[in-house]
Amino acid sequence: GEKREYTPFELAKGFRELRITIFRTFKDFLLISIGIVSASFGLKGFLLPSSFIDGGATGISLLISEVTKTPLYLLLVLVNIPFVFLGYKIISRQFAIKTAIAIAGLAVCVATINFPEVTHDKLLVAAFGGFFLGAGIGLSVRGGAVIDGTEVLAIYLSRKLGTTIGDVIVFINIIIFSTAAYFINIETALYAMITYLAASKTLDFIIEGIEEYTAVTIISSHSEEIREMIINKM
Repeated sequence: GEKREYTPFELAKGFRELRITIFRTFKDFLLISIGIVSASFGLKGFLLPSSFIDGGATGISLLISEVTKTPLYLLLVLVNIPFVFLGYKIISRQFAIKTAIAIAGLAVCVATINFPEVTHDKLLVAAFGGFFLGAGIGLSVRGGAVIDGTEVLAIYLSRKLGTTIGDVIVFINIIIFSTAAYFINIETALYAMITYLAASKTLDFIIEGIEEYTAVTIISSHSEEIREMIINKM
């Protein structure tokens, strides 16, 4: 019940931490917002008018929408709900909340904003649709969220099965593209692979930059434990 007196140093430190928190929150919000707009533009300006699909949860949503004529914005939410819960379980509550908000924002953007149809050239649609979609996913990841939940599933399965995240994502997309070839046509599935490659390379560039690798040298008597923690937990 006693009132505590804070020193000038404690007050200054607390104010600085508050400023950093506000700045980071604003930066994350800005990155996620730009990512949502970019992904929506890739979908409505390129992929949807040409009935193209992509990989991941977005690809599943596009495929179901094409086959059943269900509105895409509704499927984007429904398909990603299990991945949001999985993210809450294996990553963090904050990540799950950010991801839920980002996916809801993408659905609202797709439902309400009318982007112009840029081109009907199939190769350009596949390449630039993937580019803007990958840029949107990458910016959202930089903001601490995802708008395509298959990355969360890939993290979970890689830990359970002892495989890499990339292997799991490739396996998931093989199933998606094979299903597209069966229910739509082989040509659409082939263009979907181009879209996925463009999206994944753009995503890697935004997250990793132009460097091809990141090297870390750890000098410690517990270096093996640290290495295992970084690889398997972080």
